[in-house]
Amino acid sequence: MNSPVNADFSRIRYAQCWEDADVLVDALEPAPGKRVLSIASAGDNALALIARGAEVVAIDLNPAQLACLELRVAAYRRLEHHELLVLIGSMGWSVPPASRRCSGKDTGWKPGAHSDSARERVRLYEKCRDDLTDAARGFWDAHPGEVEAGIGGAGKFERYFALFRNRVMPMIHSRATVDRLLRGGSPDAQADFYRRVWDNRRWRWLFRVFFSRFVMGRLGRSPEFFAHVEGSVADRIMERTRYALTELDCSENPYLQWILKGRHTTALPFALREENFSSIRKHLPNLTWRLGSLEEVLESGAGMFDGFNLSDVFEYVDEDHSSNLLARVASRANPGARLAYWNMLAPRSRPESMRDVLEPMSERAEELFRRDKAWFYQRFVLERRLPS
Repeated sequence: MNSPVNADFSRIRYAQCWEDADVLVDALEPAPGKRVLSIASAGDNALALIARGAEVVAIDLNPAQLACLELRVAAYRRLEHHELLVLIGSMGWSVPPASRRCSGKDTGWKPGAHSDSARERVRLYEKCRDDLTDAARGFWDAHPGEVEAGIGGAGKFERYFALFRNRVMPMIHSRATVDRLLRGGSPDAQADFYRRVWDNRRWRWLFRVFFSRFVMGRLGRSPEFFAHVEGSVADRIMERTRYALTELDCSENPYLQWILKGRHTTALPFALREENFSSIRKHLPNLTWRLGSLEEVLESGAGMFDGFNLSDVFEYVDEDHSSNLLARVASRANPGARLAYWNMLAPRSRPESMRDVLEPMSERAEELFRRDKAWFYQRFVLERRLPS
């Protein structure tokens, strides 16, 4: 994918993957012997795909995103599961032994730790540091505050959610009300709570302001990412949020928990769950990564693939460019290969001109989308490469 004009790719945009990896894994069905091309983002979903034994090539335009992936790879290699969660920020550190507090004197790493959790994250980073390339090590050494706070909160998008959590939500609901929402329940119980308690005028008004095209463009995503979006951004996200808070069990939604609490409480995304940790560690040799656009990688002799995690790359280009890019992807797809991607605000899918190349898997996509816990997308698209 070509970057949107004037978009800034010099810093972390997404410190986590905000697409549901459970949906992605079920859609692509990665397995030993299969080869998958994946947008890297922060790395979580590329790691989820290797958990099933597939070979994964992760790509990104932004070197800061690949630094996120590299540090995660090092963490799976060097840390235990609970330590990984501390480094990410999914959980804090209770009482680290004094002997574990590190001055950073020997490495040139200059932390400014202010809490037990921050000091522990510095120590965990130092366990991973030697496994990083010079570029990734230089990036994280230059961002000690992001390490101390938890690398899962280091992106522009996560800071946007933190602003909503810390500044906006207290004007709408108390902590007790937020905690009650996150306890979840049946769809009927959640719908009743949403109607009686949650969906008040302040919620509707402040939500629409904060998730408007203008505010999101300034604080969350670059304005260039909305170049091909029509209609009200806030209204679309509001409707999807209502669905998530009433139809999906809030106690099982790690994305909602992070947005409202700044950590994971009762649920974790696929790559951070303990039952997947050993498999991801075992299959780390199956993962490689490259800096570059989707077009560049497809044209560089990267070979053929059996699956594609395309995130929401078509969102940022017009329909003609989207169709051309999809055709390039299909040219590198083995027969039966699956292409998975999300539409957030701009509708994109296989054009009719490619009906002999790609087959929509509409029923399966809709089934998966109904349980998509990263709810702000408007559509999940799954397509299959037809035999030549």
